[in-house]
Amino acid sequence: MDTLNLIKSRRSVRKFTKYVIPRCTIEKILESGRWAPSGLNNQPWRFMVLESGGKDELAEYTKYSQIIKNADKIILVFIDKKASYNYEKDLMAIGACIQNMLLYIHSQKLGACWLGEILNKRDEINKLFKLNDNLQLQAAIAMGKPATHLKQGKRKNLENLILKRYKLQAASHKLL
Repeated sequence: MDTLNLIKSRRSVRKFTKYVIPRCTIEKILESGRWAPSGLNNQPWRFMVLESGGKDELAEYTKYSQIIKNADKIILVFIDKKASYNYEKDLMAIGACIQNMLLYIHSQKLGACWLGEILNKRDEINKLFKLNDNLQLQAAIAMGKPATHLKQGKRKNLENLILKRYKLQAASHKLL
Protein backbone atom coordinates (compact mmCIF):
# COMPACT_ATOMS: atom_id res chain seq x y z
CA MET A 1 0.00 0.00 0.00
CA ASP A 2 1.38 3.44 -0.83
CA THR A 3 1.88 5.90 2.01
CA LEU A 4 -1.06 8.21 1.29
CA ASN A 5 -3.49 5.27 1.09
CA LEU A 6 -2.05 3.90 4.33
CA ILE A 7 -2.63 7.27 6.02
CA LYS A 8 -6.13 7.65 4.60
CA SER A 9 -7.25 4.11 5.52
CA ARG A 10 -6.02 4.10 9.15
CA ARG A 11 -8.83 4.24 11.72
CA SER A 12 -9.11 4.11 15.48
CA VAL A 13 -9.98 0.54 16.47
CA ARG A 14 -11.76 0.01 19.77
CA LYS A 15 -12.76 -3.66 19.55
CA PHE A 16 -10.28 -6.48 19.17
CA THR A 17 -10.32 -10.25 18.67
CA LYS A 18 -8.32 -12.66 20.78
CA TYR A 19 -4.93 -12.49 19.11
CA VAL A 20 -1.45 -12.26 20.60
CA ILE A 21 0.78 -9.72 18.88
CA PRO A 22 4.25 -11.30 18.59
CA ARG A 23 7.13 -9.71 20.48
CA CYS A 24 9.01 -9.04 17.23
CA THR A 25 6.03 -7.00 15.98
CA ILE A 26 5.93 -4.99 19.22
CA GLU A 27 9.63 -4.23 18.82
CA LYS A 28 9.05 -3.01 15.25
CA ILE A 29 6.17 -0.82 16.43
CA LEU A 30 8.43 0.77 19.04
CA GLU A 31 11.19 1.07 16.44
CA SER A 32 8.84 2.99 14.14
CA GLY A 33 8.13 5.43 16.98
CA ARG A 34 11.83 5.76 17.78
CA TRP A 35 12.49 7.07 14.27
CA ALA A 36 10.15 10.05 14.56
CA PRO A 37 11.73 13.49 14.19
CA SER A 38 12.55 15.48 17.33
CA GLY A 39 14.18 18.84 17.94
CA LEU A 40 17.93 18.51 18.44
CA ASN A 41 17.33 14.76 17.99
CA ASN A 42 16.65 14.59 21.73
CA GLN A 43 14.14 11.73 21.33
CA PRO A 44 12.16 12.65 24.49
CA TRP A 45 9.78 9.66 24.32
CA ARG A 46 9.83 6.67 26.61
CA PHE A 47 7.68 3.56 26.25
CA MET A 48 6.07 1.00 28.53
CA VAL A 49 4.35 -2.05 27.07
CA LEU A 50 1.57 -3.60 29.13
CA GLU A 51 -0.20 -6.92 28.80
CA SER A 52 -2.45 -9.03 31.05
CA GLY A 53 -2.09 -7.81 34.67
CA GLY A 54 -0.67 -4.36 34.00
CA LYS A 55 -3.38 -3.74 31.43
CA ASP A 56 -6.16 -4.59 33.86
CA GLU A 57 -4.69 -2.33 36.54
CA LEU A 58 -4.40 0.53 34.05
CA ALA A 59 -8.02 0.08 32.97
CA GLU A 60 -9.17 1.24 36.41
CA TYR A 61 -7.95 4.77 35.57
CA THR A 62 -10.18 5.49 32.57
CA LYS A 63 -13.79 5.45 31.50
CA TYR A 64 -12.55 3.56 28.40
CA SER A 65 -11.54 0.55 30.47
CA GLN A 66 -13.19 -1.92 28.07
CA ILE A 67 -10.94 -0.80 25.21
CA ILE A 68 -7.89 -1.38 27.39
CA LYS A 69 -9.07 -4.72 28.75
CA ASN A 70 -10.05 -5.95 25.27
CA ALA A 71 -6.74 -4.96 23.63
CA ASP A 72 -3.88 -7.44 23.40
CA LYS A 73 -1.27 -4.90 24.43
CA ILE A 74 -1.07 -1.28 25.54
CA ILE A 75 1.83 1.02 24.81
CA LEU A 76 2.15 3.90 27.26
CA VAL A 77 4.04 6.83 25.79
CA PHE A 78 5.75 9.26 28.14
CA ILE A 79 7.75 12.44 27.73
CA ASP A 80 10.99 12.34 29.68
CA LYS A 81 11.14 15.88 31.03
CA LYS A 82 14.87 15.45 31.75
CA ALA A 83 15.47 14.85 28.01
CA SER A 84 13.26 17.78 27.00
CA TYR A 85 14.73 21.02 25.75
CA ASN A 86 11.48 22.71 24.65
CA TYR A 87 8.27 21.25 26.06
CA GLU A 88 5.98 22.35 23.20
CA LYS A 89 8.33 21.11 20.48
CA ASP A 90 8.86 17.87 22.35
CA LEU A 91 5.10 17.31 22.61
CA MET A 92 4.89 17.69 18.83
CA ALA A 93 7.71 15.18 18.46
CA ILE A 94 5.83 12.73 20.67
CA GLY A 95 2.76 13.23 18.46
CA ALA A 96 4.91 12.32 15.44
CA CYS A 97 6.23 9.29 17.35
CA ILE A 98 2.70 8.12 18.12
CA GLN A 99 1.57 8.67 14.52
CA ASN A 100 4.54 6.61 13.25
CA MET A 101 3.49 3.76 15.54
CA LEU A 102 -0.19 4.00 14.55
CA LEU A 103 0.71 3.85 10.87
CA TYR A 104 3.06 0.91 11.36
CA ILE A 105 0.41 -0.93 13.38
CA HIS A 106 -2.09 -0.36 10.56
CA SER A 107 0.44 -1.51 7.94
CA GLN A 108 0.63 -4.83 9.79
CA LYS A 109 -3.16 -5.30 9.53
CA LEU A 110 -3.52 -4.65 13.23
CA GLY A 111 -5.64 -1.98 14.85
CA ALA A 112 -5.02 0.64 17.51
CA CYS A 113 -6.69 3.45 19.38
CA TRP A 114 -4.83 6.47 20.75
CA LEU A 115 -6.39 7.13 24.17
CA GLY A 116 -6.03 10.59 25.66
CA GLU A 117 -8.71 10.82 28.38
CA ILE A 118 -6.48 8.70 30.62
CA LEU A 119 -4.09 11.66 30.91
CA ASN A 120 -6.42 13.03 33.60
CA LYS A 121 -4.98 10.33 35.87
CA ARG A 122 -1.32 10.56 34.85
CA ASP A 123 -0.05 11.21 38.40
CA GLU A 124 -1.90 8.19 39.76
CA ILE A 125 -0.60 6.06 36.89
CA ASN A 126 2.96 7.10 37.70
CA LYS A 127 2.36 5.96 41.29
CA LEU A 128 0.79 2.70 40.12
CA PHE A 129 3.86 1.78 38.06
CA LYS A 130 6.36 3.42 40.46
CA LEU A 131 7.70 5.83 37.83
CA ASN A 132 9.87 8.89 38.38
CA ASP A 133 8.29 12.34 38.29
CA ASN A 134 10.35 13.22 35.21
CA LEU A 135 8.14 10.84 33.18
CA GLN A 136 4.82 12.36 32.14
CA LEU A 137 2.22 10.20 30.41
CA GLN A 138 1.21 11.53 26.98
CA ALA A 139 -0.83 8.68 25.52
CA ALA A 140 -2.00 5.12 25.86
CA ILE A 141 -2.18 3.13 22.63
CA ALA A 142 -4.51 0.13 22.81
CA MET A 143 -3.80 -2.41 20.06
CA GLY A 144 -4.74 -5.78 18.74
CA LYS A 145 -6.38 -7.55 15.82
CA PRO A 146 -9.51 -5.58 14.74
CA ALA A 147 -12.79 -7.34 15.55
CA THR A 148 -14.77 -5.31 13.01
CA HIS A 149 -14.26 -3.98 9.51
CA LEU A 150 -12.97 -0.44 9.41
CA LYS A 151 -15.40 2.22 8.23
CA GLN A 152 -14.48 4.76 5.62
CA GLY A 153 -13.18 7.97 7.14
CA LYS A 154 -14.61 11.43 6.73
CA ARG A 155 -12.61 14.62 6.50
CA LYS A 156 -13.39 18.24 5.79
CA ASN A 157 -12.72 19.36 2.25
CA LEU A 158 -9.15 20.50 1.79
CA GLU A 159 -10.48 23.78 0.39
CA ASN A 160 -11.99 24.52 3.82
CA LEU A 161 -8.69 23.98 5.63
CA ILE A 162 -6.39 26.20 3.57
CA LEU A 163 -6.08 29.69 5.03
CA LYS A 164 -4.52 31.42 2.05
CA ARG A 165 -4.48 30.07 -1.44
CA TYR A 166 -1.45 30.68 -3.61
CA LYS A 167 -1.32 30.22 -7.33
CA LEU A 168 0.69 27.13 -8.01
CA GLN A 169 2.78 26.18 -10.98
CA ALA A 170 0.94 24.40 -13.79
CA ALA A 171 2.22 20.92 -12.83
CA SER A 172 1.12 21.11 -9.22
CA HIS A 173 -2.09 23.17 -9.31
CA LYS A 174 -4.18 20.02 -9.59
CA LEU A 175 -3.32 19.15 -5.99
CA LEU A 176 -5.54 21.95 -4.66
